[in-house]
Amino acid sequence: MQLDSSIAQAVEQAIAKQQTPGAVVLVGMGDEVVLHQAFGHRMLAPQRLPMKLDTIFDMASLTKPLATATSVMQLVEEGSIVLSDPVSRYIPPFTGDGREHATIRHLLTHSAGLVPYKNYLTEFGDGVPAQERRQRAVQDICSLPLAHGVGEKFLYTCLGYILLASVVEVAGGRPLDEHAAERIYAPLGMQDTCFNPSEAARDRCAATEQLPDGALVGLVHDEDARFLNGVGGNAGLFSTAHDVSLFMRAFLNGGELEGARILSPVSVALMASPQSELPAGVRGLGWDVEGPYAHCLRGDLFATGTVGHSGYTGTSIWADMETRTYVVILTNRVHLGRDKSVQRLRSQIANIVAAGVLPKRRRFVYTPAEPARTGLDILGDGEFELLGGKRVGLVSNHTGIDSRRRHILDLLQQQQHVTVGAILSPEHGFAGKLDEKVASGTHDSGIPIHSLYGEHQAPTPEMLEGLDCLLYDIMDIGVRFYTYTTTMALCMKAAAQAGLEFILLDRPNPINGVTVAGPVLDKPFGTLAAWHPIALRHGMTSAELALWSNAEYGIDCDLQIVQCEGWRREQWFDETGLPWIDPSPNMRNLKQAILYPAIGALESANISVGRGTDTPFEVLGAPWIDGQRLAHRLNTSGIEELSFVPIEFTPTTREFTGERCEGVYMMLGDRARLQPVTVAVQIARLLREMWPETFAYQKIKHLTGSQNAVDMIGQLRPVEEIISSWSDELVAFGKKRQEYLIYG
Repeated sequence: MQLDSSIAQAVEQAIAKQQTPGAVVLVGMGDEVVLHQAFGHRMLAPQRLPMKLDTIFDMASLTKPLATATSVMQLVEEGSIVLSDPVSRYIPPFTGDGREHATIRHLLTHSAGLVPYKNYLTEFGDGVPAQERRQRAVQDICSLPLAHGVGEKFLYTCLGYILLASVVEVAGGRPLDEHAAERIYAPLGMQDTCFNPSEAARDRCAATEQLPDGALVGLVHDEDARFLNGVGGNAGLFSTAHDVSLFMRAFLNGGELEGARILSPVSVALMASPQSELPAGVRGLGWDVEGPYAHCLRGDLFATGTVGHSGYTGTSIWADMETRTYVVILTNRVHLGRDKSVQRLRSQIANIVAAGVLPKRRRFVYTPAEPARTGLDILGDGEFELLGGKRVGLVSNHTGIDSRRRHILDLLQQQQHVTVGAILSPEHGFAGKLDEKVASGTHDSGIPIHSLYGEHQAPTPEMLEGLDCLLYDIMDIGVRFYTYTTTMALCMKAAAQAGLEFILLDRPNPINGVTVAGPVLDKPFGTLAAWHPIALRHGMTSAELALWSNAEYGIDCDLQIVQCEGWRREQWFDETGLPWIDPSPNMRNLKQAILYPAIGALESANISVGRGTDTPFEVLGAPWIDGQRLAHRLNTSGIEELSFVPIEFTPTTREFTGERCEGVYMMLGDRARLQPVTVAVQIARLLREMWPETFAYQKIKHLTGSQNAVDMIGQLRPVEEIISSWSDELVAFGKKRQEYLIYG
């Protein structure tokens, strides 16, 4: 089997390079173990012992998800713990210096401000009686100065999980090791998983660090866990690859394995999704989602959104929640010294597994046999003959690239028969990086750049002086409240008034050109984002909307269109074969574009839609929202193809900049069945119902486009009634739209 041989080669090379003495690797898909192999030695000194499939490893920080976080979530399900509870509820001394604001969620996501580590074995020594050690460590943690304010950023810390072990004991009535043994490991049949292995089990343990008096075998490597009698909350667990496989099968199956349930499906979803999006890292509850530690675990081919964790001794897990694929890599790399690294080995194995066993999924980019070609590609094929001898005003930005990622300005400047006399830039500027008003300036090449998102929104006669034509090439997103197509229409009008030709290079609609949904704008509100009287999701390309604008608004400019080739209306962007480029600073992937009609429609109200976080338009929240309550209501309200998990985030721009927000993160199912405009109504109506005195629902009229619909949301009318209120105007728009469609 190619998978076996490729992984064996990678591990054996790591052993040969003395990166680790040995390893056990297990790969599973669903309930099937597709690979389970042992390599090298579990001990090199004082004697050489071979690695075996049932070797027991010091799991180090894998204790955090496999024991501590899971135990916490079991107590959450019972009502003994609430994630928003202050830590001081369970550990009263944890107050002062802002600690009173730290919650259980902060501890789970490494955002409580605690310093990373303190060696209590060295600090206090072995002289402290066993029964006093945990109290001594907890007291010290409560007195340490915070490294940063609570909730300000991610800083990986073991001390928070030492506190969580105490929280489990206080809330659950027994120590962490006893709770985990009875509530997690026994039900799942994890017979070799425990804290403090017995003398008999130590004969099967992999050796870790060589100390002056010999190798550590069956004694926890982490000094704090050793000081805490082997049960640290941050470390101390021992297990085998087989037992970890049992846990992962249950976790990836919604918390249940062969009739034994350790977690509810909603708890699993919560733990494995972003719960804290802060500078330096995105964490789930007990699991790593995205950040400095995740990259080597995930490798290059696993999709983002997968989860895992690593341990200092050389252990790691990475899992794909969608396909229920997981990779367990257990090594004893510290037996050769703390400077040894298996990070590259983890990436190698992740890549081998992803390439070898993951099925094709829509989330991966699909490159067709004949990729679509944009108007810029077609113009380039003709060597820009259409522009021959003309002085061009370029209306474009960073999205004006061809299928080889060459920018339109660079291509034009290479043509001896074309002169670029001016650049006219839309919102976010010519480089597409600014999320504010943009000033005019000069390009590095000396060409003047006239901003159309600052003092002027339409070209002035002075901007157009000396030009023969305007050339438009900007990627749209397929939603009415995206300012680029308003800028397009205003440029068309200015071109008509100046007697200039308007040439448009078309691009595919990234969220397909079939689906039309949402209310038609009541009347132009006079802003760039509320200008076209069209449906919220219009299902047109820029060229088709230009044809509409030219006729319906009476612009009557000399419009020439260079069409796309090879694009079909039903295609989504990842089916075109074209390279993605973020159309705007907060539109970073296709999922966000798909959700934009739902979430973007709400952002003019007093909520954050995640601008200034790693996942804009995938989250929404506010300081006044209870994320757990909102997630529960949304998940039980019948919204199809989306699931919601509570999240905490701090936006760095726009609404609630620098303020901690609670809200929800959205997990997308079948995009073809999703009805984002309906989702916008459902969310707005629910916010109105749950926070009637706080949610400023009237403000969403400019983006939703229908005052009547907003009034009905305020009256808490049924969702179906609200949707049907714009059906007649949507039908009329659809008929008119047909007159301007170019592509089949």
